[in-house]
Amino acid sequence: LADAKACADAEGVSLSAWLVEAARDRAKLLGWERLFREYEEEFGAFTEEELADADAWINEIDARLEETRRRRGR
Repeated sequence: LADAKACADAEGVSLSAWLVEAARDRAKLLGWERLFREYEEEFGAFTEEELADADAWINEIDARLEETRRRRGR
C-alpha cells in the first residue's frame, strides 16, 4: 500500500479515491482482455503489424495525457 499511497499523494487525491480509480481501471482492463480473447477466437490472432499499430496509438494517447497532466501541474 505504500506505493499506492505515494501515487495518490503525487496525484493529490486520497488513498481511497486512488484505490477506487485503480479498481475501475483494472475492471476496464479485464473487460478489454475478454473482448480481445473473444475477437481472436472468432477472427484469429492479431498480426504483428496490428499490434505495432495499437502500441503506437497507445503511446500517442499516453503522451497526450502526460502533456495534459503537465499543463495542469500534476
